[in-house]
Amino acid sequence: MNTSGPSMEQIKSSMRSTWMAGDFGVVAKTISGGAEAFVARLALPPGTRVLDVACGTGNLAIPLARQGCVVTGLDIAPNLLVQATERAAAEGLTARFDEGDAEQLPYEDASFDAVVTMFGAMFAPRPEVVASEFARVLKPGGLLAMANWNPTGFSGQMFKVGSLHVPPPPGIAPPVLWGDEQTVLQRLAGPFNEIETTLIPIDFDLPMNPAGTVAFFRTYFGPTQVAFGRLDEAGQAALAADLEALWRGANIASDPESHTLVRNQYLQVMAKRNASS
Repeated sequence: MNTSGPSMEQIKSSMRSTWMAGDFGVVAKTISGGAEAFVARLALPPGTRVLDVACGTGNLAIPLARQGCVVTGLDIAPNLLVQATERAAAEGLTARFDEGDAEQLPYEDASFDAVVTMFGAMFAPRPEVVASEFARVLKPGGLLAMANWNPTGFSGQMFKVGSLHVPPPPGIAPPVLWGDEQTVLQRLAGPFNEIETTLIPIDFDLPMNPAGTVAFFRTYFGPTQVAFGRLDEAGQAALAADLEALWRGANIASDPESHTLVRNQYLQVMAKRNASS
């Protein structure tokens, strides 16, 4: 019996299909304010060459282009790149969007002044390869800036619930470890220095009750939609119940039957590319 699990090619194909499912652009709009705040903290000057890895529909790329950066966005899901391109065009912004893999960036060494990623590259299955690729495409002294869901935050708890019902492939590190400070320091040590981590608050604020919020994610968030699709009817009901209980327990909205407000957080990671490695 074969117990080795899926191949890396199969894992990547599944990831691509997962992020193409639903319509992540709808979800991205709910956290666009947090993305703009993240970009503002970077304070990158006009003309900075920036690569946005796992850019999705452009939540970082668009405000970066708006402030005059030379932006390239990359994502594994082509339908998300279509939305990012349309968003840039609607604002008359210049940005390049490429289909590609965070573990095999299609760019020359030292091509960028900054590499950024928000709730994106953390999902690539081989974090050590991602870190190496970040270092490779950054020029010496260049900035790496990541926003990663952390294990103890609400998103970390939501992913944990999902994995109890639909276990991830064997041997794949949980994506939220990119939100654990000690893990990040280990992964970036060597090619990076001046590594700084900060927990940043961000809210999930949705105009529907917790049951409606679960339905919203099930409809639009690819990973949730795919997780439900892998379960039978009883399994789907159990997952929906556990997710609704999680959202309901964390909801601090004054009108919880029509509004969901959850305090969440992510780990902001800033690091500089070493000049000598």
